Amino acid sequence: MSTALSSPVQAAPTLSRPASAPLAISEALVSSRALLGSASTLIIEHMGMHYTLRATRNGKLILTK
Repeated sequence: MSTALSSPVQAAPTLSRPASAPLAISEALVSSRALLGSASTLIIEHMGMHYTLRATRNGKLILTK
């Protein structure tokens, strides 16, 4: 399954980077809303394996194999 993103890809912050530091160009930022849409789960295929990305009622994301 191939999905095109409707918004431009931006660089994403890393956990060790302060919020005010510039973003790294090699990392992509994609909104969870762009991935999930109105669904609460998404199946991701990576190297032949399937992973489930789930949004909780508390606004957290859980990725399981």
